[in-house]
This record gives sequence, structure tokens and C-alpha cells, in this order.
Amino acid sequence: MDFKDYYQTLGVERTASADEIKRAYRKLARKYHPDVSKEPDAEARFKEVGEAYEVLKDPEKRAAYDQLGENWQAGQEFRPPPGGGGYYYSGGGPDMGGAEREFGGFSDFFEALFGRGGMAGMSDAGPRARGFNFRQAGPMRGEDQLARVQITLNDAYQGASRTLEVRGPAGDKRNIRVAIPKGVTAGQRIRLAGQGLPGANGGAAGDLFLEVDFAPHRIYEVEGRNILLTLPVTPWEAALGATINVPTLGGRVELKIPAGSQSGRRLRLKGRGLPGNPPGDQIVTLRIDTPPADSPFARTLYQEMREKVPFNPRQELEG
Repeated sequence: MDFKDYYQTLGVERTASADEIKRAYRKLARKYHPDVSKEPDAEARFKEVGEAYEVLKDPEKRAAYDQLGENWQAGQEFRPPPGGGGYYYSGGGPDMGGAEREFGGFSDFFEALFGRGGMAGMSDAGPRARGFNFRQAGPMRGEDQLARVQITLNDAYQGASRTLEVRGPAGDKRNIRVAIPKGVTAGQRIRLAGQGLPGANGGAAGDLFLEVDFAPHRIYEVEGRNILLTLPVTPWEAALGATINVPTLGGRVELKIPAGSQSGRRLRLKGRGLPGNPPGDQIVTLRIDTPPADSPFARTLYQEMREKVPFNPRQELEG
């Protein structure tokens, strides 16, 4: 049978709240209701929308459905886990409720997970509140979650802690305190064991993975563990050489500019990047800035240089 992505059917994210799911359902139900819709596949779409809503509006059904994880794609060949789905209905009569009659039955995928009785009734009360007798198929580990956390370069250099708000599948929110390890890099994932979605039928909770992103920095860029800095220098510092005080994440240090340096030259400050084994470096790229000729004295100096220091930087382009 084909896997059905109920979130995709309603056009919502997996983290959508209960209110977001309800709004999406109502919008689509009005659009595809067979009594008013002119769409050629209105009845089939109406049925799909109703089935998706019945699962996602119910916290128990939604939790059981979410155990399947995010790796399944709509239309992919699906086999239910051994022993049946997360829940199935044992009991009840032949009348499966007005909702099933209205939608005209439910997919094999739905019944493989919840049994034929899983759709009885359309009230907003949960299955247990409607007097159902669920039998559980065995422990199922909770789904892992992925969240992104943005930190500063100083946080990565020194280590830090953050309080994050994590939202569950039913729209519930919780705050967790996270330690950011020293030397973490962009794109690296921090694993928080047991902080993902809760398991079903006594199964262990999943894990929460935090993917690190760096906030833009005023003067630095990052390349792995290396820190990149563009350093402006004067023409005489580049031509004659100089020792310049430059910033690093660990504090200011002295950098020697070799005589005869050109724009684009790269100098390395060993071990001055992000911590690690081995630590990264700070790569300094020189950029020669010329003083403006904004005074008679400055213009006179430039004219003297033009006459007394013959120099043609375009020589290689000639001939």
C-alpha cells in the first residue's frame, strides 16, 4: 500500500499546532465539498482531507502516526510494523460513525494503522474519551527532532548555554537548557538524548538534534574551524613592512607584515581560530587602502610619487 503524508495533504508543517491544522482542514473541506465544488476530483480530495484531519486532530492518533518518522514520502510503498500499527480498535458495532459514511470509507493505509474502528465518530474528544478500547502493539521509540540554533562566534569560541523553546506535534511547547560546547562548528549537530518526541506504548523518547548556525559577524567570516579576517593596510606598510596589532577571538595579537606585500596576500595566525584538536587558524588577507587626495598637500605628494617612483601595474596586460 502507499504511504499517506497527512501533513502534506493538509498543506501544513509537521510542527503545526492544532489550530493551524483545523484552519487548514476547514479551508480545504470548503474547497472540495462535493455539494459545492466544481473540481473534477473533488470527492476524492474531500475524502483525503477528511482522513488526514481525523488523524492529525487527535493527539493519540497523531502521536502514533508520527512514530513512523519523517523519512517516508507520499506514495512510497509502505508496510505496517510487525504486530500492526500503533493502535487498533477492538470492539464496537458495524456502524462506524457518521464520518465514515460521509467520506465513503477510509484507505488501507489508515486501517493498517488504526483498524477499521479507528474512525468512529467525528467529535473533538479523543478516542479514549469516546469509550474506545485500544490495544497497543508494543513499545515504539519516539521520533527524533531537528531544530536549528543560531549562536555567535564568541559562543563557539568560549562555549555557552542557551534556553530553547521546542514545540511538540500537538502544538505544546517546552523550554530546555542547552550547553553549547567550545569549538562547535557551523552545521554541526548537538545530540540531546531523550529530548525528542515521547515514545508510544512505553517506548523510549527520541533524541533532539540541534544544528548549529553562526550569526553574521561584523569583521570575521568562518571556514570550518578557520577564522577569516580582511586587514586594511596602508601602501607604506605593505611596501616597507610593519608590525600591526590585529584582533582575534582570543584577544589582540601582533602580526608582522612582510615588506613588499601586495593586496590579497594571506598571512596565517596559527591556532587562533576555533578550538579543536587541532584548533583552527586565523587567516588574514591584506587589502591595501590608499589615502584620499583630498588636500593640496596630499595631491602634491601623489604627483611627486608619479614623477619619482615610476610604476606600471598594468605592464603584464600590454604587448
